[in-house]
Amino acid sequence: MSIFAIAGMVLLLEGALPFVAPAMWRETMLRIAKMQDGQIRFIGLGGIVVGGLLVAFG
Repeated sequence: MSIFAIAGMVLLLEGALPFVAPAMWRETMLRIAKMQDGQIRFIGLGGIVVGGLLVAFG
């Protein structure tokens, strides 16, 4: 699979929630904006680890 196909899939998934449930997406973004930097970094680290595992074993 090419990097463009993978990037396209990510954009499809990232765009799905604001399209389907804009109010829930907005509330989530407001909650994230109120989090401490360390909390946001921890969430980001979790995404990196899960994404890395999916790439490695998928």
